Amino acid sequence: MSGPAAGTADAATTTDVVCLGESMVTFLPSQPGRLADVPSFGRGIGGAESNVACALAAAGHRAAWVGRVGADGFGDHLVETIASYGVDTSAVRRDPVRPTGIYFRTATDRGTDTHEVAYYRAGSAASAMSPDNVPYEDLLAGRVLHLSGITAALSADCLALLRDLTAPRPGRPLVSFDVNHRPHLWRGGDADASVLLELARRCDLVFVGEDEAEEAWGIVGAEAIRAALPEPAVVVVKRGSAGATVFASGLRPGPRSSNAGGAGNAAGAGGAEGADTVTLVPALRVDVVAAVGAGDAFAAGFLSATLRGLPVRERVRHGHLMAAAVLTVPGDLTDPPARDHADRLAALDDDAWGRLRLGPGWTAADRAPEEVRTP
Repeated sequence: MSGPAAGTADAATTTDVVCLGESMVTFLPSQPGRLADVPSFGRGIGGAESNVACALAAAGHRAAWVGRVGADGFGDHLVETIASYGVDTSAVRRDPVRPTGIYFRTATDRGTDTHEVAYYRAGSAASAMSPDNVPYEDLLAGRVLHLSGITAALSADCLALLRDLTAPRPGRPLVSFDVNHRPHLWRGGDADASVLLELARRCDLVFVGEDEAEEAWGIVGAEAIRAALPEPAVVVVKRGSAGATVFASGLRPGPRSSNAGGAGNAAGAGGAEGADTVTLVPALRVDVVAAVGAGDAFAAGFLSATLRGLPVRERVRHGHLMAAAVLTVPGDLTDPPARDHADRLAALDDDAWGRLRLGPGWTAADRAPEEVRTP
């Protein structure tokens, strides 16, 4: 089930993952409470795709982020901060007219009624991305191209770009897609939700939350989600505290032919092409500090293990571990556990995995599996 870790290109010189999307400067509250009551904010960065790129680079992979920012100080901060994680930002474009997007958020979890986010991204530089102004030679140069549904919601031009990038083409890299349904970004209701389904069906690897599939498409349950997404080689259904279910018919990073109908290169993750293997992996117990960024970290962990050719169970476990690293810090990004530390934890038997409980600071302590905090 593990398959080769690399495609046909030279892994020593090729970018592992290219991530395309909007990154914004985010202002994090100095204390809990309504935005109206928070007296001050600290500056950070936020963006689903750049989060994935930063996490992958911190984990030792060659990652690049492609985006568009304003010719302003916030754009400078974004590019410099993302590059500081080891991410290649050479393909980022600067817009001389449109600004870099920013947003403010409260300290509460996104899933609660008290969570507030104030976006100032309308007319941003990133919303002007289109098939005419992004560097395709850079986007298609990696073993994996990672996209998300957030980009599709930014503008008609951004949607046209995603439709073009997910279309079959000679030498297309493995296309990874995180549905990332954000209702507040869409204005067309069901019609826009159907766009996300259309895009997901054109990709090779899809990440989707069980809750967002129900909200966006009215589809309930992992099996029904897979039935709605028959084309991707791998569909990862995230089920919150219940863990994740993976439907895999074969996946390996690398170029694919223009006539591949969404299955990618077979023999990487599942059994025979077209025959699913189904893998259920329980989530970890985590002492959560903040939930923002966990989904991006999970995708990065899964992609990292996919690039290394690990079995499906270990791919999901690495996703859980990288998510646990972010869940135990206040911001969207943090250093992941050392690779050998994560490998030891991912290799635990089911009983030991079920006993793990991770809290703040766990990534800094490179301890044997039995020394990791347990109840």
